[in-house]
Amino acid sequence: MNAVDENICGIARKELAYGVLKQAAADLRRFHGASSAVEREFYFDAYRWLTADDSSWPISFLDVCQSLNLTPETVREELLGDQSLGAFSFCVRRCGRAARKFHTFLSHVFTNEGNSISAETRELDHAS
Repeated sequence: MNAVDENICGIARKELAYGVLKQAAADLRRFHGASSAVEREFYFDAYRWLTADDSSWPISFLDVCQSLNLTPETVREELLGDQSLGAFSFCVRRCGRAARKFHTFLSHVFTNEGNSISAETRELDHAS
């Protein structure tokens, strides 16, 4: 396998891992408190997958977290906390998380930009 093939394989693996995690999260939310046997089975399949500490089989929860560079405990806390939320509360929680991440991103950008501007100013002061 050459480097390009390995890179494509790595990207495909991450996409698959993300898709499996996303489906498990959706099943936990959608089928939480389900009344039919089939829907309860979807919920319990996702729950068992999420709580399993067995990494011996492909696309295990731990394998998915490793592929995506995620901490299993954090992902479990988030997904199990999200499962009991209604659609509106779930969206509010997700928007809050996104807003906090965006705020952190902007603070890093402007902090680093301010540092580079002050460094340029110091360089100009030394040059004159």
